[in-house]
Amino acid sequence: MKYPLAIVVLSACAACSRGNAMPKVESDQNVTAAPGTVVMAADSPLLKQIRREQVRTADLPTNEVIAPGKIEVNPNRVSKVVLPVAGRIVTVLVRMGDAVSKNQALLTMQSPDADAAMSTFLSADAAVTQAHAALVKAQADFDRSSDLLEHDAIAKKDVVTAESALTQATAGVQQAEAARQQGLRRLTMLGLTPGGFEQRVVLRSPLAGRVLELSVVPGEFRNDTSAGVMTIADLSVVWVTSQVPESAIRFIHAGERVDISLVAYPGETLHGRVSRIADTVDPQTRTIKVQAELDNASGRFRPEMYGSIHHVESIAALPVVPVSAVVQDGDRTVVFLEGAPGHFEERVVSIGTRAGNIVPIVTGVKPGDSVVVDGVMLLKGLVKSTP
Repeated sequence: MKYPLAIVVLSACAACSRGNAMPKVESDQNVTAAPGTVVMAADSPLLKQIRREQVRTADLPTNEVIAPGKIEVNPNRVSKVVLPVAGRIVTVLVRMGDAVSKNQALLTMQSPDADAAMSTFLSADAAVTQAHAALVKAQADFDRSSDLLEHDAIAKKDVVTAESALTQATAGVQQAEAARQQGLRRLTMLGLTPGGFEQRVVLRSPLAGRVLELSVVPGEFRNDTSAGVMTIADLSVVWVTSQVPESAIRFIHAGERVDISLVAYPGETLHGRVSRIADTVDPQTRTIKVQAELDNASGRFRPEMYGSIHHVESIAALPVVPVSAVVQDGDRTVVFLEGAPGHFEERVVSIGTRAGNIVPIVTGVKPGDSVVVDGVMLLKGLVKSTP
């Protein structure tokens, strides 16, 4: 039986195909199922390079203010020490940086004013003695005159004269005692004891603290009693002063607690309270000065140290992810979520202010979602390389 040539050719081709079957082409292990989605086979070696974590919640601030600041001396605890009298400095008993206690001797000096004050006191003391003697005599004269008047031995005008003398003597005693008290107070202020001349004036510390400035040496003669010779400051409590932007000042109130970070102690969070908020705005920087008190009993915090204050108005529970999970793609911020095993979806999110190693997610994910925290750039490259 004869067959058409076309049928014979087709039959031969079919036989050839059965005898030499072409090998099956394996599909790629990484397949992009849809734009922004990466699917990996369960045995893909790339899957081992990807680490996932669940989105969790954390209490983070919703409104906060962070402003640069520096440590300053509390002006209410600083004393500019001046000399009480002019004179020659004999000894200086402290050095720069020394810790001093209240009423501790700082220096000694010789002063002609001290001798003058002693002379004034001794003269006033002698005047008191004379005034008392005059009072005794005036009292005796008045008593004698009164007795003679009762016996009609003298005229009444003589008694009036004696009474007037007694009144004047009494006033003289009061004046002399007042002058003596004034002289004694002067000696007390200079630290002198009544009686002897050539006593040294001892200048004492008005408060406990540290000597921050010292501008006097033994042997100097100082006649300017308004110029400071040293500065003593109590550093047990210091101020952290910061410049808060005008737009954020509404979040800060006196008495509130603030967190303080210092460049000298990285990673350490200190706590203070707002003691004062300035009444005016700096016209150049549009900021307002805020001062917070910081306990410095340990003495670690020194004036002019730089840092920042961190004020939190309110706290809320927000979804958070590690910083490594977030990638910036132009004007978008994205993360990768894993749905089914090996199925990763690129998700656009909006984030809040970073807090340490975590970032709050405002929109885009919810607690419990599985987010890629290691291998994000690998997935981003697969998405970019897929047409």
